Amino acid sequence: MTAAAPTGGQYHLRHAGPDGVVEAVVTEVAAGIRELRVAGFDLTEPFGVDQAPPGADGIVLVPWPNRVAGGRWELDGAVQQLDVSEPKYGNASHGLLRFAPYRTVTQTESSIEQEATIHPQHGWPFTLETRVHHELVDDGIRVTHTITNRSVVQAPFAVGAHPYLRAGDTPAEDLVVTLDAATAFSTNEQKVPDGSFDVTGTDSDLRAGRRAGDSDLDTAYTDIAADEHGVRRTTLHGPEGDGVELWQDESFPYVQVFTSRTFPRGDGTGLAVAVEPMTAPANALNSGEGLRWLEPDETWTGTWGIRRVWS
Repeated sequence: MTAAAPTGGQYHLRHAGPDGVVEAVVTEVAAGIRELRVAGFDLTEPFGVDQAPPGADGIVLVPWPNRVAGGRWELDGAVQQLDVSEPKYGNASHGLLRFAPYRTVTQTESSIEQEATIHPQHGWPFTLETRVHHELVDDGIRVTHTITNRSVVQAPFAVGAHPYLRAGDTPAEDLVVTLDAATAFSTNEQKVPDGSFDVTGTDSDLRAGRRAGDSDLDTAYTDIAADEHGVRRTTLHGPEGDGVELWQDESFPYVQVFTSRTFPRGDGTGLAVAVEPMTAPANALNSGEGLRWLEPDETWTGTWGIRRVWS
């Protein structure tokens, strides 16, 4: 008997762009990106079809990204207790669809739309219909999220994604991370925000670029500079200038940058850099920051993407 892939069905996408073929593998479980490359140049950290996503590599985070402190939050004066999915810190982490399969709605050679329903469960008395549309474009991928409230009352949500970016064969240590963000969040021993600070003069300041190998980040940012279209950008580039960019529209005003030193590599572990677009920071169900509330049958849409950049 052939063992099933931990990430379920594998959807291979292909697009012939002017600078070479764009390829991706999107997974059934968590609607994740398992591979993404342009003309053989990897834009994300790939992982094997026989692996679960290491460090949540590539997955969708909904109805909240990051952490909910203690898995507890309050709704109309009543304490809601989510399942604790991060025992190390005692939190509920990365939403409710991390291990859930998505259904295919439509698929073409270069795109796929998937959907999954979040049903009421421990600490979550709402029904949300979620969709994720992955579409290859000339220089990378465009990802559109749609959330519809199918409850009879208002429902809260936040959404994010967890790609680890890569710039071809450049070692992660040598990548320079650049993000024009003025404010970052401090965290407590549970990795939950307990305040914010101006990054000027700190090791969290990425505005002039910072070498990943010299960084120790698990940091959420806001007050991110945007272009005339409201787009915010985080770039990683190697010594020769070639690199990768994650962009996010105005619906995603927060981004988490995480330098993991325990990412699986060969027979051991090494550095990898996650750049996570988010509509709200960690613990939004408690703080309310960035949290959105949808009326019954109301729909929200937001978009982000990953693209190759050249020197």
